[in-house]
Amino acid sequence: MSELIGLGLYTPAEAGRLLHVPPSKISRWLRGHHIGAQPYEPLWTPQVNLDDGRIYLGFRDLMEARIANEFISLGVSPQRVRAAIELASEIMGENRPLSTARFRTDGRDIFFQVVEIDESGNQRERLLNLFRRQYEFRQIIEPLLKTVEFDDQGIPSLWWPQGRRANIVVDPARSFGQPIDAASSVPTTILAVAGRRDGIAAAARAYDVSAASVRHAIRFEATMEQQAAE
Repeated sequence: MSELIGLGLYTPAEAGRLLHVPPSKISRWLRGHHIGAQPYEPLWTPQVNLDDGRIYLGFRDLMEARIANEFISLGVSPQRVRAAIELASEIMGENRPLSTARFRTDGRDIFFQVVEIDESGNQRERLLNLFRRQYEFRQIIEPLLKTVEFDDQGIPSLWWPQGRRANIVVDPARSFGQPIDAASSVPTTILAVAGRRDGIAAAARAYDVSAASVRHAIRFEATMEQQAAE
């Protein structure tokens, strides 16, 4: 498992819980699927392959799925999202371009119609206007990226799923990318269970964290549970 350190590790169920996306949908995106006789290729190749036939996500996959889901929820087909990923990968040299800071600034180069004519005179669509509607790219992506920190290469390194004030972070270098209290690195699941069972003050003493950290963890886990039940 040492090769997974710094990558993060999520099953589709764990990723779906964090992203509020059905796990079956995430599996289809990363495994590919058929509708009738029509095959649909994966949107991209996951970071993690444990050779057990199951789908796993790394932290970069988690961030890529977060942006892809926003596009799809706006009515963009998964096939068109795949076309965007392919074209952006070609331009940027990134396998998971949607989640990068560079895509945020360079993305305007992608959102116009590109039609090429091959040697036989046939037209080939590289990428139509991605949204087919007059959405502003920044209005869609900027709110999602405000809670993400990027490294010097523009690669996502940390995610604050409820904003920095909640002090809960998803960091692939800690606890395999599970949500944790940022100050202590204790997973939110542990703090929430202890807080509910023993009380906030007792849980804070037991794990040497602030009472606020326990309260934040309880609220975070309650939100995850509520959204999973909807």
